[in-house]
Amino acid sequence: MRDDVLAVVNGMKITEQDLQNSIRKFPPERQQYFKTEKGKQQLLDELISFELVYDYAKDEHMEDDKNYLARIEAAKKQILTQVAVGKIIKVAKVTDDEVKDYYNANRNMYKNPESITAKHILLDSLEKANKVLEKIKNGLPFEDAAVKYSLCPSKKQGGNLGKFTRGQMVPEFENAAFQLDIGVVSQPVKTQFGYHLIKVEKKEGPSVKTFDEVKGAIKNGLLQERQIFKYNQFTNELKNKYKVEIK
Repeated sequence: MRDDVLAVVNGMKITEQDLQNSIRKFPPERQQYFKTEKGKQQLLDELISFELVYDYAKDEHMEDDKNYLARIEAAKKQILTQVAVGKIIKVAKVTDDEVKDYYNANRNMYKNPESITAKHILLDSLEKANKVLEKIKNGLPFEDAAVKYSLCPSKKQGGNLGKFTRGQMVPEFENAAFQLDIGVVSQPVKTQFGYHLIKVEKKEGPSVKTFDEVKGAIKNGLLQERQIFKYNQFTNELKNKYKVEIK
């Protein structure tokens, strides 16, 4: 990337790199705006204003202002404390064997619940649902019927709802779907949304996540626990070194 000079404020250069660095500080959705010509110009104006106010503050000797000095001390305290905490918890370690042992001892914590993959067609009356069901029985592919008749946005995908587990759908729909055999089209199922024709594509029973699927989360969890323990242990030792009065 060329580091072109975009502006000079009282001898201080504002470059393309400065602008890009500022853009990266914003959330992704906001970054898109600042990558447009209008957005870049607005941000450049803000950077120029920032430098102008900074120069004004120095000329007015605000570096000696009590409020400024107090905020500097507060920032120094926070940063220094963060550095110290980083060093304290750095000694906490978790080995791969410890992660594996934890997984083996707690496999029940990592269960995948029973799930199904299903499609549906949503109609606004029992009469319409029965008519569409009859068309399917007479050879109309379920997916084509969904595209033509369903009132659900999933019609664009042939009624596909993807994979879901118990508790994700309304009870009436869920109960019917989990009782269906694969490939069988249900009778109309009434819910608060209307009448559904349901077709189950796949069923998966309960299973346990593999070690590789969860080892990262386990290691992070164990490490965090040990870091907290080390921090608490160290601060308790400091209470014996420094005077603490709780009033």
